[in-house]
Amino acid sequence: MLRGWPRALCAGAIVGAIVGAAGGAAAAAAPQPGPRAEVIHWWTSGGESAAVRQVAQAYRGLGGTWVDTAIAGGDQSRAVTLNRIIGGKPPTAAQFNTSRQFVDIIEEGLLNDVDDAARRGAWERTLPQPIVDVIKVHGHWYAAPVNVHMQTWLWYSKPAFARAGIARAPQSVEELFAALDKLKAAGLVPLAHGGQAWQDSILFSLMLSNLGGRALYLRVLRDRDQAAIRSNDFRRVLLAYKRLHGYVDPAAPGRNWNDATAMVIGGRAGIQVMGDWAKGEFTAAGQQPERDYGCLPGLGAASPYLVQGDVLVFPRTADPAVLRAQKLVARVVADPAVQLSFNRLKGSIPARLDADPASLDACAQKGMAIARDRARPLGVMEIYLTPDQNGALQDVLTAYWNTDMPVEQAQNSIASALRY
Repeated sequence: MLRGWPRALCAGAIVGAIVGAAGGAAAAAAPQPGPRAEVIHWWTSGGESAAVRQVAQAYRGLGGTWVDTAIAGGDQSRAVTLNRIIGGKPPTAAQFNTSRQFVDIIEEGLLNDVDDAARRGAWERTLPQPIVDVIKVHGHWYAAPVNVHMQTWLWYSKPAFARAGIARAPQSVEELFAALDKLKAAGLVPLAHGGQAWQDSILFSLMLSNLGGRALYLRVLRDRDQAAIRSNDFRRVLLAYKRLHGYVDPAAPGRNWNDATAMVIGGRAGIQVMGDWAKGEFTAAGQQPERDYGCLPGLGAASPYLVQGDVLVFPRTADPAVLRAQKLVARVVADPAVQLSFNRLKGSIPARLDADPASLDACAQKGMAIARDRARPLGVMEIYLTPDQNGALQDVLTAYWNTDMPVEQAQNSIASALRY
């Protein structure tokens, strides 16, 4: 999820012409074939497909050939990419998330860097720091950022709030619980939720970042500080997280996130905590922000902004034609104008903080303003934890959410999961 490049790139600088001579007479100029790029990704939903077409069109507009290999599901798409890299038939570029998913293949020397694009686009100063910390490894840039998603937005139904007599959106954890109580008293589902482990983790992240604050969030997830995990402050976070369970309806287990969003869209539920990809559901239903629904990027003016994004990585090659294609892909996806056209349809915001947000909707403009505040962005759990650590933490959180596990046991289990 990106910004800060010229609005148009010079095709002539990329697509050259070769001139041959025969028998001392000048032959007609023959255009050099444009760079061909096969890109593997999992942008397969309606809005996502429309978004990635904007990137493909920009690439083709510079004389390139874009070969789209869309594979549903992030895990499946990454598996295909890794298998092809290992099998010696890598794509030109492939989608990953800004997490520790691709650290191993960087360490194995299986990716080309995109230092040229990073230097031209001044990524060091135009990207949120949590994104920089992931894609810049050992002094080199190994991914081109496409967008930024914020994971813990609060989406709320304006009609539901009116029915429950809630005059203003909550600005603190205490006000959130007060609003949930009013929604419950009005006979509505206070909190629309899907009982899946990753959705449980989003609720936990909301409480850790907003109730625990920036310092505790980093001590627990980035530093895996055992004293912090066993502290009273973290105990308070876990109790608040579990308290949310009392506002979820009995049909929540196994529910998909978009079905929970539909409950808010229909006014049957008051609030959902979900990433900004949920905005596409409201848009598809013909609803508009600040008219039909509200969007809160956290609880309060100083709440941490939990970011993750999509990037393209570039498998190692020495083939000049492929290298040429990779460099052009990196330049195109990191162009601010391309990022704006992509993210208007994707629901996320540009990763480049120098993109002009004027054409974005009200929620995205809020996100852009906050992302530019260097004090507020933090990475999501996957940025700080290995996949194994993240999986172990999710297992504990879901068990705690769904059972009568004492909070002290949850603390001990989390401490063990994050010990190393």
